[in-house]
Amino acid sequence: MSDARTTREPGRRRLVLWRHGQTAWNVEGLFQGRTDIPLDETGVQQARRAAGLLAGLRPTALLASPLRRAADTAQALADITGLPVRYDDDLVERAGGAWEGLSAREIRERYPAERAVWEPPGGETSAQVAKRVGAALERALDDLPPTGQLVVASHGAALRLGMSHLLGLPEEVWERLGGLSNCCWSVVTEMRNGGWRLVEHNAGTLPEPVLSDDRPNTGT
Repeated sequence: MSDARTTREPGRRRLVLWRHGQTAWNVEGLFQGRTDIPLDETGVQQARRAAGLLAGLRPTALLASPLRRAADTAQALADITGLPVRYDDDLVERAGGAWEGLSAREIRERYPAERAVWEPPGGETSAQVAKRVGAALERALDDLPPTGQLVVASHGAALRLGMSHLLGLPEEVWERLGGLSNCCWSVVTEMRNGGWRLVEHNAGTLPEPVLSDDRPNTGT
């Protein structure tokens, strides 16, 4: 889907997982991790456009990673809705260790064994990220009222893995869930049994290449 008009059952909570806008390192293809890179001018415009769409969902709460690229993305929605932005350190991007600031080619050439299993030296494993971010989402949902709508501004790998944890997906299928493009979002809604269902993924634009710190879906 290409807009924010997601249907929702009355009385069900909704969670919107929103990736930050574009940065210069995204364009250059550098692994960002926890390096605090700001939005570039395109990213600022992306955040404003997406915020205008997401405001139509009438969110009741905003939560963000404290890294500037996510915090400033969230602020674009706060400026429209008047909602305060809360921050959670557990929503920061995957720690990239020795890979941060390197290109995909540099990672492939310098760390072939680690890249094969996508475990950056000095960084986090996928399982560690999923547990950390998933726990942050669960804490936030514990505070969300029965009809609440929470928008979370965070990062590509953090959101995909945290969402996989929240949905109860086993680790061996995590790679089947594609990445999020800059300033696009996924939507999960509460099910009758208290679980969560994915109803939109990578919404906000027409399909386009995903530039992210997330694990690639191919060997390139």
